[in-house]
Parts: sequence; C-alpha cells; structure tokens
Amino acid sequence: MITKSIPNLFTLGNLFLGMLAMMLALDGRYSLAAIMVIVAMLLDGLDGRVARALNCSSEFGKQLDSLSDVISFGVAPALIMYLISFQSLPQTGLVWVVTALFPMCGALRLARFNVHKGIPGYFIGLPIPAAGGVVATLSLFSKDISALYLMISMILLSYLMVSSVKYPNFKKVGLPKKALIFTPFVVLLAVMIAVIFPEQISKLIFVPLVLYAGYGLRQNVRKLLRRKRRVEEDPERIYKPKR
Repeated sequence: MITKSIPNLFTLGNLFLGMLAMMLALDGRYSLAAIMVIVAMLLDGLDGRVARALNCSSEFGKQLDSLSDVISFGVAPALIMYLISFQSLPQTGLVWVVTALFPMCGALRLARFNVHKGIPGYFIGLPIPAAGGVVATLSLFSKDISALYLMISMILLSYLMVSSVKYPNFKKVGLPKKALIFTPFVVLLAVMIAVIFPEQISKLIFVPLVLYAGYGLRQNVRKLLRRKRRVEEDPERIYKPKR
C-alpha cells in the first residue's frame, strides 16, 4: 500500500510547488515563483518513472497527474506572466483572454492525452509542462521583451498545445529500480540549487525549453511547405478521388 502511494507523493509535490509558485508570484517574488514551476517539472517527470519502476501505475495516478499539471503548468505560469508583464497594461478583454487561454488550452491538451492513445514515442501537441516552463521562464525577460511579443508567445504556445504537431516523448525513458533510493536526494539538491540561484537557473533552463517548443513549430512549418509544394507540382491532386 505504501509503495503504491510513492508516485502520488511526487505528483502531490508537483501540485504543492504549483500552488507555492502562485503564492510567491502574488508576493512579488517572481524569480522564485518561476523556479518552483521548473522544479515541479522535475517531479512531474519522475512520478511516472517511479510508478513504472515500482510496477504500480494506476488510473488514479494518471488523473491526479493531469489535475496537478493544470495548476502547476497552466494556471501558475499564466498568473506569473500576468503579474509581471500584463498587470500594468490597460485591463482590456484581450489581456484577460490571452492569460486565460493558456491554462484552457493546457486543460484541453491534457484531456486529449488522457483519452487518446497517441503515437508511440511521441506526444501529440506540445506537452503542458514544457509550455508552462517556457511561459514561467520567459516572464523573467519582461524588461527586455515588449508585452505584445510576450502575448503573442503565449498565444503561440497555447496553439502548439492543442495542435497535432508531434513532439518527442522522453517520459518513457525508464528509471532503474536501484536509482529510486537516490531520487529524493536529487530532488532536494535541485531545490537547493534553484532556491540559491533562482533567476540564473530559470533563464538557463529557458533555452532548452524554448528549443523544444520551437522544434514542433519548425516541423509544422515544414509540413505546410511540403503540402504547398505538392499542390504546386500537381494542382489537381487534391481533387482526385481516392480508389
């Protein structure tokens, strides 16, 4: 019974950090808020691996994981971005819609993930932890990037989450059972480093996250260009009936 609860403790830790990120953001401690989202990503990446290593995966854990992800990688990053970059803007409907759109698309992405089998080795649509990580860390560049570009980035990330673009799935990489004993120490070390250097770590992690998100966008553009090229080469092809 205790063994079966271990993966859920990681998931609840993810949820706790998401809530903590929002409280820190409301308190004006934005760098720490962003790093809490990043550490939550670490726990989110571990809960499934721990469950598979202990052979205790469950439907309950899957649903709990999705609910936690909506908070930690949907609501929390959107709130951080709003408080840092959008709060000082004229409070028009556009600001509210863009802020709310992100967690809404994240929820749709998770719901689709739970009911569709997908493609082995790939995610369909940008995973919400990656999207949330980009938004949380991107918000720290608000002094260097205009609010308009930040809003466009949030809209683009929202689209990528609900798109049909394929992203590599690294979650299936297993965790050896012998390594489980070191997992709490790794998490603790990561938290300590993150708390000591919150802004530096957040901005450093921003780079691989945005490259991962951009990978899908690049693939989508290439797909559209290939389709356009096929139509130009054979304009009647799209009208030919299938046999």
